[in-house]
Formats: sequence, structure tokens, C-alpha cells
Amino acid sequence: MDKELASERIQIERKQFFFDLKENPRGRFLRITEDVGGRRDTIIVPAPGLKLFRDSLDRIIKSDQENSRIPE
Repeated sequence: MDKELASERIQIERKQFFFDLKENPRGRFLRITEDVGGRRDTIIVPAPGLKLFRDSLDRIIKSDQENSRIPE
């Protein structure tokens, strides 16, 4: 059984995203679930990879901002 350590939910347009930090005997991990109209897709990121995952996401966000035609 996975132990829940933290959880957040955000809604973007018609999609809901769930971020669940969990732990089990094999270690900690982040479970990211996308829910669109009852259809769910999930990815799991092992805790040792969270910084690398965040760094990649930061680079993508920066690129999006640099290429965006709509000012924030």
C-alpha cells in the first residue's frame, strides 16, 4: 500500500491534474494523473528524478515564454 505524503490538484481548461507524492517499500515517487472527462492517464516519476524533471520543465516553460506572442 502506498503512503500519501502530499497531494495537489489543478484545473486547466477542461483538464484536471493530480500531483501525488507517495511512498512505498521501494521508495518515494510522484504520480501525475491527468483526468479529462473521466479518462485518466498517469505517469510516475521516481523521487531521485524529480529535480531533473523540474529542470526540464523549467526549460520548456522558458522556451514557451520566449516564443509566445501573447504577453503575460
